[in-house]
Amino acid sequence: MIAITTIEKLVRERLDEKMFIVEISVSKSNAIRVYVDGFDGITIEQCIAISRNVEHNLDREEEDFELEVSSPGLTESFKVLEQYIKYTGREIEVLPEEGEKLTGLLKVADENGIVLETSKREKVEGHKKKQLVVKDYKFKYNEIKSAKAVISFK
Repeated sequence: MIAITTIEKLVRERLDEKMFIVEISVSKSNAIRVYVDGFDGITIEQCIAISRNVEHNLDREEEDFELEVSSPGLTESFKVLEQYIKYTGREIEVLPEEGEKLTGLLKVADENGIVLETSKREKVEGHKKKQLVVKDYKFKYNEIKSAKAVISFK
């Protein structure tokens, strides 16, 4: 079986300072899956360059393998801190380990956790009409079951 550390080293050779590894997996049948992203997104050409570097530095005579290099996709849950940082200032959906799903603006993402700002109209005592209520929720990463980008066409 091909070592993940070997794949990771080869992938990092083709990453620039705005790109990062999301996940690398190698199955028992040597199906290699590499997911990379960038703070400005990632192009097909960048994925091809990474794929070629990995493929050209592994010996198919020694071990046969299947290789797939891509971005993680917009509907996938975040797996690394860099994904949270990339979406700071944008709308995300968070499913906490305890509680209900929240959708809001990702205000802060750092090594300690995130701050999510939600806003919704609620009945407030002393007002006849529903008022816009803004709340900040702080989460440590171990308190988040899943988080992903909210896709908007506005």
